[in-house]
Amino acid sequence: HALSPAIRSGVVQVWGIDPKGGMEFAMGQHLFARYCYGDPDEGDPETKTSYELRYAKVLEEAVEVMQARQTRLRGITRLHTPTTDEPLIVIEVDELAALTAWVNDREAKRRIRSALSLLLSQGRAVGVSVVAALQDPKKEVLPFRDLFPLRIALRLTEKEQVDMTLGDGYRGRGARCDRIPDSLPGVAYVVEDGIPEPTRIRFPY
Repeated sequence: HALSPAIRSGVVQVWGIDPKGGMEFAMGQHLFARYCYGDPDEGDPETKTSYELRYAKVLEEAVEVMQARQTRLRGITRLHTPTTDEPLIVIEVDELAALTAWVNDREAKRRIRSALSLLLSQGRAVGVSVVAALQDPKKEVLPFRDLFPLRIALRLTEKEQVDMTLGDGYRGRGARCDRIPDSLPGVAYVVEDGIPEPTRIRFPY
């Protein structure tokens, strides 16, 4: 919602990846410059291309944009300024585990992990950011969680999941996500790199 004026003006592009068969993002797909969803019938049997490889291709295209910008900005500036010619690209993923843990195609999984790692470690400075939602915070599901500089945890079922999601020690610093009651939907704790204390927030409806 906050990005919508910038999307309308062309200063921001949102790329949507929805492995839930389009169930989450399809209603708002007109907002996306790129839209990719997981449909097992989307694969190409003639080229042996799985629909999971489509996720990899979208992420790899974002890496290409990132690297091209790095080349243009090298020696000029360390921070990209979004314009209509070179907009901020925000890649929205829901559910991330479907890209990192549940992919059956080994080649697709390898390419997805490689592209995501590059984007998360190098993309922000040149205006390519990743926003991802995840239900299972275990390490094997998201091995590169520390590359996300901003982490948000809504209500969790177990106290161990708090540190899995936000980082070691954050429950002890007050992020009691397992204590958020059902009656307070939208309440969450936010952790940002460089800030040692979690912040309690509530999203609007």
